[in-house]
Amino acid sequence: MYAVWYMRLVVLFLLAGVMTAAPKPELRAGAGRIKITPDGPIWMSGYASRTHPSTGVLQDLWAKALAIEDSKGHKVVLVSSDLIGLPRAVSEAVAAQVQKKYGIERANLVLNSSHTHTGPVVRANLATMYDLTPEQSRAVDVYTQKLTADLVTVIGAALGDLQPAIVSFGQGTTGFAANRREITPTGVRLSVNPAGPVDHSVPVLRITSPNGQVRAILFGYACHNTTLTGEFYELSGDYAGFAQSEVEKAFPGATALFYILCGGDQNPNPRSKLELASQHGKALAGEVARVARGAMANVEGQVKTAFQLTELPLAPYTREQFEKEAHDANIFKARRAREMLKAYDERRQLTKVPYPVQALRFKKGFTLVALGGEVVVDYALWAKSAFPSESMMVAGYSNDVMCYIPTTRIIKEGGYEPVDSMIYYGMPGPFSEDMEGHLKDTITAVVKRVMK
Repeated sequence: MYAVWYMRLVVLFLLAGVMTAAPKPELRAGAGRIKITPDGPIWMSGYASRTHPSTGVLQDLWAKALAIEDSKGHKVVLVSSDLIGLPRAVSEAVAAQVQKKYGIERANLVLNSSHTHTGPVVRANLATMYDLTPEQSRAVDVYTQKLTADLVTVIGAALGDLQPAIVSFGQGTTGFAANRREITPTGVRLSVNPAGPVDHSVPVLRITSPNGQVRAILFGYACHNTTLTGEFYELSGDYAGFAQSEVEKAFPGATALFYILCGGDQNPNPRSKLELASQHGKALAGEVARVARGAMANVEGQVKTAFQLTELPLAPYTREQFEKEAHDANIFKARRAREMLKAYDERRQLTKVPYPVQALRFKKGFTLVALGGEVVVDYALWAKSAFPSESMMVAGYSNDVMCYIPTTRIIKEGGYEPVDSMIYYGMPGPFSEDMEGHLKDTITAVVKRVMK
């Protein structure tokens, strides 16, 4: 009798173990990283006030890749980089090589840059901002060429690391981002606007092995990566670099990837001190770790992707305004004017800006919208409200960083983002006020394609 009772107990125990065992992962994931710190001094990007190349390295710069494969063999690759931004020429060169070498379609590859202002110039981003010597220009060209190869290499490393994985998504918050567009009686200035829109959310995508080991964490934040201002000449990833380092300390063996979100009109507050870059990085990393250690929603099912290159209309302009501007005391305006006059002479004047809109969505648990350019926060707030049922992460600075992407409100207000910044980006002038409606229609169409 005792033996029968004991055997029944053993059977029940074994059945309970089977019933409570973790399900077999239906996804596979892999991660890779490659150091992209320049060899030797190089001109740094982001601030027109700089007068000489970099003087050293505060932090190494990295490109990292996260590959995820669903049960049907569909693969997506998410790439992060400690750079000011990737111009379309670089992104498309990388995408073409990756498609040829690994069979990854363009829609399945997302390239995001952290927008650190203590990283190197990447050709030809913000070209009007710099007047480089031939030697300095060669250093940038050599770096950009090597960078292209490095990005292809790190994508291959992530694809080669594919293993069964559990993917989860969650959201946190942290508050050091501040709207930087202060409205004054004399116009808009870059300062702090406590009443302006912000997005303090911290989306976190966690990749774990079946035994619970954290292998990779992708996280984002909507804030300019500009704690370190123009007087800093050491290469670094700024707060995003510190945050990635801290996350990797919290989860030994894991790869941490940072995606900058729609932070075009957001600045770290406070800023301009090295210790503040570390402070903001630790605050962001602490929230990422808190979310990653807690209960998160499973990401499951097949992945769908969509990529569309649309065109955003510019406001009208004339040759006469550039003929006048070519003699302006502002060297950046004069430099931009000469480029615009050359475009007129060559019959290639710009009236619309090519613009990438991308989305990827798993059947359950995670949707990523990736937008080009320095996107202001309004677009992320709108997208998340337009698709409230989606667990959505809205990134800017993806696939091409060609200029700022303002809303109609910001275009009408004027100031740095819609007007002055276009000089440094070599654009003829502001966008047309109807560009917001066109962009929102394109985002809606692309997201709906991956929701089908």
